[in-house]
Amino acid sequence: MKVAVVGATGLVGSEILTVLAERNFPVTELVPVASEKSKGKEIEFKGKKYKVVTPAEAIALKPQVALFSAGGSTSTEFAPLYAEAGITVVDNSSAWRMDPTKKLVVPEVNGDVLSADDKIIANPNCSTIQMVVVLKPLHEKYKIKRVVVSTYQSVTGTGVKAVTQLMDERAGKDGEKAYPYPIDLNVIPHIDVFQDNGYTKEEMKMIKETNKIMGDDSIRVTATTVRIPVMGGHSESVNIEFETDFDLDEVRQLLAAQEGVIVVDDPANLKYPMPKDAHGKDEVLVGRIRRDESQDNTLNLWVVADNLRKGAATNAVQIAELLNKKGLI
Repeated sequence: MKVAVVGATGLVGSEILTVLAERNFPVTELVPVASEKSKGKEIEFKGKKYKVVTPAEAIALKPQVALFSAGGSTSTEFAPLYAEAGITVVDNSSAWRMDPTKKLVVPEVNGDVLSADDKIIANPNCSTIQMVVVLKPLHEKYKIKRVVVSTYQSVTGTGVKAVTQLMDERAGKDGEKAYPYPIDLNVIPHIDVFQDNGYTKEEMKMIKETNKIMGDDSIRVTATTVRIPVMGGHSESVNIEFETDFDLDEVRQLLAAQEGVIVVDDPANLKYPMPKDAHGKDEVLVGRIRRDESQDNTLNLWVVADNLRKGAATNAVQIAELLNKKGLI
C-alpha cells in the first residue's frame, strides 16, 4: 500500500512513521509530505530513504491513504483535494472533528461507524482519546450521566517549541517561548485559546468530542485542562457519575477486558499509572480506581497515556489498519 504521511517531519508525523514500522502496516511505498522548506529532505523508513514532497505534489503520486498531522490550515486546504482524488485521509488536526458530515473515530470505541464513503476521517483530541477508551465499557454496563475531568498534560502536546522551552528553563538558558509563562517548576491552567464562556478550546473539545465519539449527547461533561512540566504522557483525573450502582471488582474486570486498556491499580504496593510508564506505549493505563464517597453511583479514576502515541499517531494508524481490514482502502 502506498501511504502518505503529511507533516512527516513534525513530532506527531515522526511518531506516525515509528508506529507504522512497529505495527508492520503494509507500506510498499512511503510518501513523506511536509512544507516547501522541507522539500527534498530525506526521510528513512524501514531501511529505505524517501524524499519529502509538498502536499500538492503528493496528490499526483496517488497514495491510497494519507495520514495528516500538519495542522488545521493544511488539513482544511488539502484534505478535500486528497479526498477528491480518491485518497482516504485520516486527519489528526481539529479541522474536521466536529463537522457533522465527518466521522470522529477511536477504533476500540466506535470503529464500527466507518464506511467506504468516509474519505476524510477525523482523529480526536489526545486527551479525549484516552478518556473515551476507558469510558466505553463502563457506559455500556452502568450508563454514564456525568463526567468531570481534570487533565495534567505534557509539553509534547504543544510541540517542539514547548519541549525546547522546558529544557531551556531547566538548563537556565534564555530561548524561544511556547507559553506566556515559565513551564518548568510551574503549572499553567490554560491549553489552547479561551472561549467566550471562560473555558479553553481544549476543554470544549473534550466535552463535544466525547459526546460525538460515544454517540450519546445525554452524557454531561465538564473539563479543566492543565499543562504541566512533563515530557511524553497526559494524565487525567476522571470522576464518573452513573445511572446505576457498580461493583468495584466488576469495574476492574470490565476495564481489564477492554481492548487497549491496562489496569495498574495496586495502592497497597504503590502501583498506579504515571506518564513515565506510559511513554512509548500504545495502551491507556488506568488506576486509582475507587468509589466517590461524596455521592451515589460515582467512580474516581486516574487515566494516563502517551499523547504522541495513542493520543495521536497510534490512533491514526489504528484507523488505517481498520480501514484496511474492512477492505475500505
